[in-house]
Amino acid sequence: MARHRRSLEVSGVKHAAPIPMGARVGNMVFSSGIMGQDPATGKLPEDPEQQAYFAFQNMQAMMQEAGGDIGDIGHITVFIKDNSLREHVNKQWLAFYPDESDRPARHAILLDLPSGMLVQLEVIAVLKD
Repeated sequence: MARHRRSLEVSGVKHAAPIPMGARVGNMVFSSGIMGQDPATGKLPEDPEQQAYFAFQNMQAMMQEAGGDIGDIGHITVFIKDNSLREHVNKQWLAFYPDESDRPARHAILLDLPSGMLVQLEVIAVLKD
């Protein structure tokens, strides 16, 4: 039987749980929680601006691993530890999606994230092929 699903990873970024960073099923991509871990060091920075930066970079890397890009993302859920972190997320959001007529849907949820995590992303994407 042919495999319909392929796990996706981001080099240098790992979950503590035995789960992939995401999965491609046909032309759809679903992520697990994408954290702001620095892939060069494997560490989670304490600085919220750095965590937001690396979360978006890791999202982009996962989409490239899936065979797509950030333009294929239809929805992003942003989990933040508290509302003061929105400014850091919005800075990256505007850098990645400067055209207000070409942005994915987005929803932000306050969540008591574990282990020093301040920002986490979750995406759903539809690839062109």
